[in-house]
Amino acid sequence: MPAPPWSSWEKWLQSPPGKYILNWEQQCFDQIVADVFGFHAVQVGLPQINTLAENRMPLHALVIESSDREKHPNQFNWHQIEGHSSELPFASESIDLLVLPHVLEFAADPHQVLREAERVLRPEGRLIISGFNPASLWGARQYLSRLIGNPYLPRDGQFISLIRVKDWLQLLNFSLDRGHFGCYKLPLTKESNMARMDFMELAGNRWWPIFGAIFIVSAIKRHPGMRLIGQIQTKRIPAIPQLSPATESHQNLVDSKDTVN
Repeated sequence: MPAPPWSSWEKWLQSPPGKYILNWEQQCFDQIVADVFGFHAVQVGLPQINTLAENRMPLHALVIESSDREKHPNQFNWHQIEGHSSELPFASESIDLLVLPHVLEFAADPHQVLREAERVLRPEGRLIISGFNPASLWGARQYLSRLIGNPYLPRDGQFISLIRVKDWLQLLNFSLDRGHFGCYKLPLTKESNMARMDFMELAGNRWWPIFGAIFIVSAIKRHPGMRLIGQIQTKRIPAIPQLSPATESHQNLVDSKDTVN
C-alpha cells in the first residue's frame, strides 16, 4: 500500500494528528518551564513549537540544522544557532535549561544526544524530553501499520519507551523531577473525527494515564560527590570559662605581695 501523504516528519506535523499533539505539548511545556530559573535556555530542533514561551530566562536559543533553518523563518524572535543534537555547540556546564522535543526518536544515536545534554548542562540544570509512547493506541497502530507498509506516525522515527529513557537518565546522574502523559484520542486521520474524541482526554487521564500517545519527562542533573548518610548528631560545645585579663592578674599578684610584706 502507498505511504500516506504525511509519511515524513515535517509533513506529519501539518496533519490533523500532528497539530493535535503540538497543541497539547505547547500547553504542557508552558507549565513545566515556567518555574525553571537561570540565564541560558536552549531548545533543540522542532521549530514549529516554542517550548520556552513561558520561561523567564534572559537568553533563549534554538539549535537548528542549516537545512531546516532555510525552511522555517525565525517566527519566535529567538537566537538561532546552527548545530546538531549529538554535538551541541556549547561549552561544558553552560546551559541552565535544555529542551529536547522529539529529538531522541529521530536521532541516529539517542544515547549520545543525552551524553551531550549532560555535558552542557550546569549542575542542577533541567532537561526536558518529549516523545511518542510505544505503549499506547497510537504505538499499537504504528506497529501494525508498519507490517502493511502504511505507517500512521512518521516512518523515520524509532520510538523509545519511557522506561528506557529513565534508565539512560539515571546512568547519567539525572534525577527525575516530573512526568506527564497525554493525547488519549484514537489514532484517526481526519480532523472532524478527532474533534469528536474530546471526551477521551479526561477519561484517559483518569482511567489509563500511562497509555497516552505522548510523554514528557523532566529531569535534573545531579553533581556526583559526597553524601551524608543518616542523621547528624548535634552536640553542644562546652562553654569556655571566663578568663581574667593578664593586667588584672598581674595587679592581683602585686597586691598579694604587699599584704605579705
